[in-house]
Formats: sequence, C-alpha cells, structure tokens
Amino acid sequence: MKKKNLNGIAALLVHVANIDETYTEKEKEIIKSFISSFSYNESECESILKEAEQLESDSIQLLSFTNLIKKESLEIKTEIMEHLWKIIISDKSVDQYESSLMRRICGLIYFPDKLSGDIKLKILNQQ
Repeated sequence: MKKKNLNGIAALLVHVANIDETYTEKEKEIIKSFISSFSYNESECESILKEAEQLESDSIQLLSFTNLIKKESLEIKTEIMEHLWKIIISDKSVDQYESSLMRRICGLIYFPDKLSGDIKLKILNQQ
C-alpha cells in the first residue's frame, strides 16, 4: 500500500480513536499494529502515526480519508474495519456516536453493514 494512502487510513483510525475524546496508548498500539502489517518497521510506524495524527487534527471531514479506502479490495477494507472495531471496543464500550460513525464509514467506503456487524461481534467475543 502506498504510504500516502496508509497515512490517510491511519488518520481515519486516529479519528475513530478520538471520537470518544480519549486517545489511549492501547488505541495507538492497535493503529501501529495496522501500520506494521504493511511491512513497516517500528520507526516508520512511529513516523506514519505522527503524520496521521497531524493529518487527522488538520482535517474537518471524513471524506478525504474514506475516499482512499473505497478504492481498496474487500480484503483490505475488512482489515481496516477490524482495526476500527478493535479501537472502538478497546475501552470495552461502544456508544451511540461510535456506532453511528461506523455506519457512516461503511456507507462511505461501500462496505456491507452485515459484514461490519459480524466483525464487531467477533471482536466482542474475543474480549
């Protein structure tokens, strides 16, 4: 995956982590895990995460992040959705704003709601 696209996708992960106004170390580790899955080393992961955090804080809309994702394969979208749900569930609660955001993201990236729900249940069952 191109680094530019990865920065945007990581920025979406940061946005989801910030939606409940608590950005934890556990959430950062989930995001770094996602970045490293594309064969980036620890220092590159840190750099991409910093760029993503800045990109997210400078952005006012989701579209710039989700436009990058909707062109990806279902396999990549599924991996992204798994990490988004891991971030949301990492604090052991899912509020209405987080659920609403995930439904919006599904629509924006053309991802099946049912598959998103299945991913959410799988991650909840792993807790």
